Amino acid sequence: MATRLRTKHVVEIIEKMDEVGFFSLEVWGGATFDACIRYLNEDPWERLRTFKRHMKQTPAQMLLRGQNLVGYRHYSDDIVEKFVEKSYENGIEIFRIFDALNDIRNMEHAIRVAKRLGAHVQGTICYTTSPVHTTESFVRLAERLEELECDSICIKDMAGLITPQAAAELVRELKRVLSVPVNLHSHCTSGMAPMAYLAAVEAGVDILDTAMSPFAWGTSQPPTESVVAALRGTAHDTGIDPKVFAEITPFFRELRRKYAPLIDEVSQQVDVNVLIYQIPGGMLSNLLSQLREQNALERLQEVLEEVPRVREDLGYPPLVTPTSQIVGTQAVMNVLLGERYKVVPREVRDYLKGLYGRPPGRVNEELRARVLGDEEPITCRPAELLEPQLERLRKEAEELGIVRSEEDLLTYALYPAIAVRFLKGEAEEEPMPEPAEQVAASLPPAEYVVEVDGEEFRVRIAPAGGASSQEQAQSRSAEVDGGIKAPMQGMIVKLKVKKGDRVEKGDVVAVLEAMKMENDIVATHSGTVEEIFVKEGANVSAGEVIMAVR
Repeated sequence: MATRLRTKHVVEIIEKMDEVGFFSLEVWGGATFDACIRYLNEDPWERLRTFKRHMKQTPAQMLLRGQNLVGYRHYSDDIVEKFVEKSYENGIEIFRIFDALNDIRNMEHAIRVAKRLGAHVQGTICYTTSPVHTTESFVRLAERLEELECDSICIKDMAGLITPQAAAELVRELKRVLSVPVNLHSHCTSGMAPMAYLAAVEAGVDILDTAMSPFAWGTSQPPTESVVAALRGTAHDTGIDPKVFAEITPFFRELRRKYAPLIDEVSQQVDVNVLIYQIPGGMLSNLLSQLREQNALERLQEVLEEVPRVREDLGYPPLVTPTSQIVGTQAVMNVLLGERYKVVPREVRDYLKGLYGRPPGRVNEELRARVLGDEEPITCRPAELLEPQLERLRKEAEELGIVRSEEDLLTYALYPAIAVRFLKGEAEEEPMPEPAEQVAASLPPAEYVVEVDGEEFRVRIAPAGGASSQEQAQSRSAEVDGGIKAPMQGMIVKLKVKKGDRVEKGDVVAVLEAMKMENDIVATHSGTVEEIFVKEGANVSAGEVIMAVR
């Protein structure tokens, strides 16, 4: 559902879920924090508190991206510490902590803080396949996580790549060397997850991640009800009575109908090509959303083929947030702009500099040199380069008048570009589209010949707010002499120049947030800024002129 679930639509079933006997309910973290303030006008902290009020028996679990927390970049240690403390205070009992590069240096601080608080810490292996990832390398990582006193280990197979044989082999090896429980998390994208789950169970896995059946399959997890039924009466019986789902499954079936317009058909299908492209479920949903925003859904196949090439250039990172976003967004740009690496988002540059951690394999040195120039990549733990930021951000937020609590401060610290509007009460909930609107939004513009009083007119019809508005922006762009254009649809988060400033070709004139990445807009020619047509916070279309430089 592209993370659009409203709290009000699910809260009434939480107590029933709490009674089932699950190991945990994952109710928070990951992209849900961002989605709450970006799309739903919901306070993510209040969502957690609301869920927790209805959960008396089952631990609340969250997904934490190590030093990235629930964002897309590294935060300073003081922000990490405060965030973990407040998450625990507000009800999180199990922290599933991972790093997209499996760089344990990026996980250590969050692990130590959560352990100090008394939380259950689940150290995580991001599972992937590549020339540099092996069973032995995953086992070594798990052993190091256990040395950090993690309470359990999760195999996070975010793209559904793990085969039954690989699952059995990895689980057996982990059970041989570890003294803590092992959890397998997979997706049905390739269709293998249920078979991999059974193989893992027989190899001794302790915990399996599942989804209620109306939201299972496709790029989601295997269905809870089916896994419970399959193991019932065996040596691996979960102890859960299938009758407890009598009210829960119909509830989610109805909820799925409510959200049907948001669920893309592609994300519901099995696609063994994922074994080539390695695109996880969340990433696929994002790619579809990004291409739809740029009116380029028909170019999905080109993007899918570009993803493995970008991944190889970047040293085979596992594709999970934020590296899935980094690789995916770069692939989209490479395709849509017609030239590989014509635009390189700040996040890709930071990745190549080592600011996200140590890539698993060798990066394309030619690309790194092109992007970094004479700069040398770093070799230390990235967070060591970050000064404490919380108190500076506190002063900023207080001056803006947006801090009512420590949780508000953290929301601002994590997402300064979009949090201000939300915390000021100016954000609006994104409307849930009607089915007809969803269909119209995916239709390409059409041309018709219309006859009026014997005279023929050629007309072009497009969905409102879709290609037609984009074409209007491009038309306006063509009329502005010296125009600097937005390379894609997005939001202007920073104007780096003002009217009257002199700029040289290549200077950064604005920062555009597109597809959750910040992208520098550079001057295509030298001159003086004579006019600025947009304000910070404005949404712009691809090709729209943002300023005139003459």
